[in-house]
Amino acid sequence: MQFIGRVRDHDHERPVTSLEYEAHPDASQTLSELTDKIADQYSGTRIVAVHRIGTLNIGDAALVVMVSAAHRQEAFEACSSLVEEIKGSLPIWKLQTYRDGTQEWVNCL
Repeated sequence: MQFIGRVRDHDHERPVTSLEYEAHPDASQTLSELTDKIADQYSGTRIVAVHRIGTLNIGDAALVVMVSAAHRQEAFEACSSLVEEIKGSLPIWKLQTYRDGTQEWVNCL
């Protein structure tokens, strides 16, 4: 099972041209801990996750999660759980640039 979160061209109907992600120095360790936590909850799964930082363009992959498991439902559930954990607690912040040239920090913890 794989999930690829891509940069969208809009946010709440506002046209977006790019995103810039900034990460706390502990972000890598936090991502590893979240991945381990979900792998422990779904016995027999193998999980890899990467969240990019820096400037990304529309369509670029921002988050990639790969999960293998003996049964697909377990893989789907583990992947979904990890994505939700990442969105809720990974210390990475997003600066969106809109088509009109304005910028806004969004989804900040």
